[in-house]
Amino acid sequence: MPLISSEFRPPIPFRNGHASTLYSALLRKPKGPDQQRERIYLEDGDFLDLDWTRQPTGANRVIVLLHGLEGNAQRPYMLGSASIFSENGYDICAVNFRGCSGEPNLTFRSYHSGATEDLSAVLRHILKTASYEQVYLKGFSLGGNLILKFLGEQSALTRHIQGAAVISVPCDLHDSLIQLNRPGNWIYARRFLKSLREKVAEKQRRFPGAFPDGGVERIHSLKDFDDYYTSRAHGFKDALDYYKQCSSLRFIDTINTPTLLLNAKNDSFLGEKCYPREHCREHPYVHFESPPFGGHVGFVDTGTYYYSEKRSLEFLNALN
Repeated sequence: MPLISSEFRPPIPFRNGHASTLYSALLRKPKGPDQQRERIYLEDGDFLDLDWTRQPTGANRVIVLLHGLEGNAQRPYMLGSASIFSENGYDICAVNFRGCSGEPNLTFRSYHSGATEDLSAVLRHILKTASYEQVYLKGFSLGGNLILKFLGEQSALTRHIQGAAVISVPCDLHDSLIQLNRPGNWIYARRFLKSLREKVAEKQRRFPGAFPDGGVERIHSLKDFDDYYTSRAHGFKDALDYYKQCSSLRFIDTINTPTLLLNAKNDSFLGEKCYPREHCREHPYVHFESPPFGGHVGFVDTGTYYYSEKRSLEFLNALN
């Protein structure tokens, strides 16, 4: 315990990992709840945009949603989660990472897989301005890695979190990079790289002195991006140092918050090191479920909601 046996079986077309991943990212159109944007300012002068969905009569619990690489609060997986939790009495705080809300952020730095200081800022804001009895976290891919790292760091804020659910998590960032570089994943890698190169080009225009040896011109792969931008902007020696320091795998053992980790076996973004079975086998808090199907942030199911959405709700509700 707690390794969880999964009975999830999606409709036959979505038992293919790529079909589940691509349909969920490009074709799913969930009807999300209404959102109201709030901007909070950070200690370094930057900002985060939070998209809130609140219960009309007030709620005593809130769930904070964190998106994946180059996502935002309006991605289908974020809207699907916001909708199901809102229907079940939660307030929703959907976080847009720095530079992901439709407006460039103000500083040279941005977001990354281990930037728990920004999640901490969001939680401090929520705890200061509201009086929720229960606070939960849910994250996808990069956002899931960030949550696991945050929980494992056991900061003073961790005690305020009643539970978490994380979906399609690259627990070992280097292993995930290796998978994304495989020929079968070229469509995803190219899509990510195009968006990231555009952001670096914008940084290069605004902070020309930060790239003395060239910026976007030297970025031809996701690892190049992490070597020439992520590591430089966030204080790491290079991409490999960033992957080592920020992979959630090294933080799982110290988590003491009830957490569901859901990684599909046919997720083409994840290598073997992203399935922490041995870390979770006797873990008292981290419940690891690895169904054979689901793809990356897929988990297409019958009905309105995805399996990952229904399963997360079930897990967190059971903690009450």
